[in-house]
Amino acid sequence: MFGLFAGVLLLLLSGALQATAQGRLDAQYEATLAGIPVGKGSWTIEIGDDMFSASAVGGTAGLLKAFSGGTGSGASQGRVVNGGLVASSYTATTATSKKSETIRMVLAGGSIKDFSIDPTPPIDGDRIPITEAHRKGVFDPMTGAMLRVGGTAELMSPESCRTGAGIFDGRMRYDLKLDFKRLETVKAERGYHGPALVCAIYFIPIAGYIPDRPVIKYLAAQRNMEITFVPIAGTRVLVPFRLMIPTPFGTAMLEATSFVTTAAPPRVAKTQ
Repeated sequence: MFGLFAGVLLLLLSGALQATAQGRLDAQYEATLAGIPVGKGSWTIEIGDDMFSASAVGGTAGLLKAFSGGTGSGASQGRVVNGGLVASSYTATTATSKKSETIRMVLAGGSIKDFSIDPTPPIDGDRIPITEAHRKGVFDPMTGAMLRVGGTAELMSPESCRTGAGIFDGRMRYDLKLDFKRLETVKAERGYHGPALVCAIYFIPIAGYIPDRPVIKYLAAQRNMEITFVPIAGTRVLVPFRLMIPTPFGTAMLEATSFVTTAAPPRVAKTQ
C-alpha cells in the first residue's frame, strides 16, 4: 500500500515554468488508510543557482508492516536552466521480502534518452506499448513532483492549479491534470504553518499499462482526489504537503508531519 502512496507522491505534477533563487526542503510524511498508519517516508529537495537535487525514501509501517514489509526510494538531479529545473537522471528502487526492482532513466531536453528496469520484467502482451513519441516532452516522477510557478504572479493563485504534465516513470506514460479547488491554512507538527493551495488531481493513463488492471481503472475514474501544495522558501516552487485519495476501504492520505523549508540568498557574482 505504501508503494502506491510513494508512487503517487513521486508521480505528481509539474508546470513547465520557472523556479528562482535557492531553497531547501526537509520533510517527513505519514501515510494512513481510514486513519490507520500504514507507511512513513522522507523527502529532501535542494535548489541552487545552477543545480538541483531531490530524493525520497519510504517504507511500510504500523500494522501493514507485519503483513507486507516493503521499502522504496527515488532520486532526481539536474541543472537549473533559465530558472527552470531540467533533470538529467532519475533512479527509483523498490524492495519487498519477495523481490526488488530498480528503474534508471537518462533525460535530456525534456525527453527520455535511455531507461532500464533491473531485473528486466517479462513481456506482457496485454500492456499498451510505449513508443518513442511517448518518451518526448515528459517529466520524470521526481522532478514532476514539483509545481513551478513562473513570472511574478501570486504563488497561491487559482491559476497555479490550472496546469498538467506528461509523466514517464520507466514503465508507464500518463498525464496528470490539476484544477483549482480552494485555499486553506495547514500546519505541520514541525515546521511549516501557513497558506496552502488545494488542487483537484486527475490521472489519465496513456501507455505502458494493462487496461484491465483494477487499480488503473479506479484511479482513472476518480474525480475526488486532491493534492495540497505549499512553497519551498526562497523559490517559486510548490511541493505536495498532503495527498488524499478516496478508496473502498476509507480515505487514503499522505501528509507531511514535518515540513522544514529554508531559503538561501542568491549567489552574488564575484567582481574580481
